[in-house]
Amino acid sequence: ADKKLGFMTKIKKLLETVCHNCGKILVDESNPAFADAIRRRDPKKRFDLVWRLCKPKMICETTMALDDDAPQDKTKEPKHDHGGCGNIQPEVRREGLRLTGTWKAQKGDEENEGQQPEKKPITPQMALNIFRHISTEDIKRMGLSNDYARPEWMIITVL
Repeated sequence: ADKKLGFMTKIKKLLETVCHNCGKILVDESNPAFADAIRRRDPKKRFDLVWRLCKPKMICETTMALDDDAPQDKTKEPKHDHGGCGNIQPEVRREGLRLTGTWKAQKGDEENEGQQPEKKPITPQMALNIFRHISTEDIKRMGLSNDYARPEWMIITVL
């Protein structure tokens, strides 16, 4: 990566890893590959594995509502609760020094189905707001350091 562009690659990867609304990592321990990834000791490898799992995820999973009528299967392992906000995530693209997001309507979403994908620039301010929502716990799980590499510090706020 070209050093003159600063943290652009890392910022793009972070925007593909966390929810743009609530700041949660898009995958959780209910995915065995994620549970394995966060056990990695090497933070660079951990970040890369977490990013690879989150990149294709285009929705922030909400809490699974328990169906009262459904018979409870006690033998089954309880499903891990992601507790996300349900928002659709954009496909992030880098064009030079700019980042853009393309939000596509989800399949099965009747009111927005058939709509054209919405393409908008992701401004530094938007990225900063997204990064400020990331919990300290999630920063550690991604392989970053709360003391030395908080995501919001990758964006210049003062010149």
